[in-house]
Amino acid sequence: MLVIRKEQIETLAQGQRKSFEDEMVAHLAEFSPPLFKVIKEAQMRKVVRHGLEMSDKYGFTLRGPIRLYLEMMLLFGSHFDTDPQYPWAAEILSDRHSVSEMQRADWLFEKIAEYQENVSGPGGANTDKALKRLAERGKLESEFPAKDFAYAIRHEMAQIFPEKAAYIGQKQLNALIRKGRSVARQFELHQTQGDALMTVLCYAFGHGCADDQLYPWIGNTLRDDKIVKPEARTERLQRKALTWLDHVIKGNLEETQI
Repeated sequence: MLVIRKEQIETLAQGQRKSFEDEMVAHLAEFSPPLFKVIKEAQMRKVVRHGLEMSDKYGFTLRGPIRLYLEMMLLFGSHFDTDPQYPWAAEILSDRHSVSEMQRADWLFEKIAEYQENVSGPGGANTDKALKRLAERGKLESEFPAKDFAYAIRHEMAQIFPEKAAYIGQKQLNALIRKGRSVARQFELHQTQGDALMTVLCYAFGHGCADDQLYPWIGNTLRDDKIVKPEARTERLQRKALTWLDHVIKGNLEETQI
């Protein structure tokens, strides 16, 4: 009589998971070649593992919904599920008990399509323009008053990516600003310059960018113990961001360049 022990079942499950991991890493490499080019396979695997854990948390067990979740991480940042810029994502993901995962995946897909039509533009044209404006404005050494900071940084975000600012709305932008300033305080960035930089990075790469495996250069710079002064940390992070943007725009992003 053939007997399958529990250990064999667990080994089989682990083997299937590894195979699916491999498949998703390869898929995301095709989904975003420039990003994969810089973070490489090992880093993308960390992203996939995080995505598998999070999609499981939201009750996604089927291939299609899981793959969509992973794609959304690349589109909106790994922590899009709690990002104030995308409240619709949290609302849909949290509705796991009243509707099927396929229905929720369909709703997410519809919202992505709506976002791309209203914000990203045809072929991502609006996003490309926003990245160029961000790179240009990042070199201007803009000053942001402490008293009217929220108003000033909202204006800055609207200048960088007007379609996105209009789509998100003032309430959610204010929530994002609070998050950006909180992260700036956590890592002791330099005054309002640091607040502005961190808020714009959250706007561009997602509110969890300081802990996002997709953009390890952000977290690595913030946590670099060799950088002691707030001014130096802020300046280094700004330089890293401008370097990253410059090479993304030119299409020749390399690991050694960030």
